[in-house]
Amino acid sequence: MAKTRTPKLLSMKDSRVKNQLEMKPRPLKKKEREKVKKAAKRAERQNQPAIVSTTMFFHYNLQLGPPFRIICDTNFVNFSIKNKLDIMQSMMNCLLAKCIPMVTDCIVAELQKLGQKYRLALKIVKEQFERLPCSHKGTYADDCIVNRVTQHKCYIVGTCDKALKRRIRKIPGIPIMFLVGHQYTIERMPDAYGIRT
Repeated sequence: MAKTRTPKLLSMKDSRVKNQLEMKPRPLKKKEREKVKKAAKRAERQNQPAIVSTTMFFHYNLQLGPPFRIICDTNFVNFSIKNKLDIMQSMMNCLLAKCIPMVTDCIVAELQKLGQKYRLALKIVKEQFERLPCSHKGTYADDCIVNRVTQHKCYIVGTCDKALKRRIRKIPGIPIMFLVGHQYTIERMPDAYGIRT
């Protein structure tokens, strides 16, 4: 049987190791420096704590109260129709108070882009929901909802989208309404008598 040979290790005194340790790192190019600066700024922004609103008392949002204003996402409206729920009545049954469903211009534009399959949802949104104007460019509804909710903490967000829920959970004091078992439930609502959470 042949013996296995162990590889030879270089000592720290070897000239090849010394040359590599003494080498200076090459200077970065202009584009590489800009990329490093942008990454550092991005990391710095992400590590900053969220600015707490003056309307927050401990963990309770004092701006929330009847009538509740609920910004509904496209998939929230679609799932409500698929589950044959009357949106206004189901919201009132969940919160036991008057509710005002709302949509932004981006959500209406998103429903229009989806075409004929979602024409019933578009019709319901245009007839029953209040419409909030958007002043920004583009029609990405999730970003629009997150921006509006961070600026004004008087809304509840109605959505079934997991990614949007994850983004909204990072914003303190904003409850999330979603569908579970053919009825609406609400998450992160201050304790109040009768509200199903």
